[in-house]
Amino acid sequence: MTDENLKGLSIAVLTVSDTRTRENDTSGDFLVKALEEAGHHTGNRTIVRDDIYQIRAVLSALIADVGINAVLMTGGTGFSGRDSTPEAVRPLFDKAIDGFGEVFRALSYEEIGSSTVQSRALAGFANSTVIFCMPGSTGACKTAWNGLICQQLDSGHRPCNFVGVLSVLEHE
Repeated sequence: MTDENLKGLSIAVLTVSDTRTRENDTSGDFLVKALEEAGHHTGNRTIVRDDIYQIRAVLSALIADVGINAVLMTGGTGFSGRDSTPEAVRPLFDKAIDGFGEVFRALSYEEIGSSTVQSRALAGFANSTVIFCMPGSTGACKTAWNGLICQQLDSGHRPCNFVGVLSVLEHE
């Protein structure tokens, strides 16, 4: 966000993991650094266990918070163990952003080949808050941020972006 007339958003970073802590959450660290470098503000940063109901509880509080415009979620999108982010998040969406997962996997295919089919990345809107769910690896977060999310959270990106449909900006 280079234009000083463009508004920075308040973005929450939510890491879903049974093993990550603030000391070793490199994906969360990357997302915080990237969003702040883009002119946004970290409105919240949380790590939640990979449990459907704990994820829903934390995410529900974030989407109910009028001070949060977007949530960047990392982790729990695979097929192994307790990976349950899609199952936890989908029921909360008012509208799904189907193209996010599709484009993410296309970008990821260029980097990791057919292993990208094991990603269940997804995105959607809930209570006029945009939510992006990406795999837990730092590389996947970089792919999602640089290839998709950064532009879609930039009010100056053309021909369109998601900033115009975020309700919090209407209250400013």
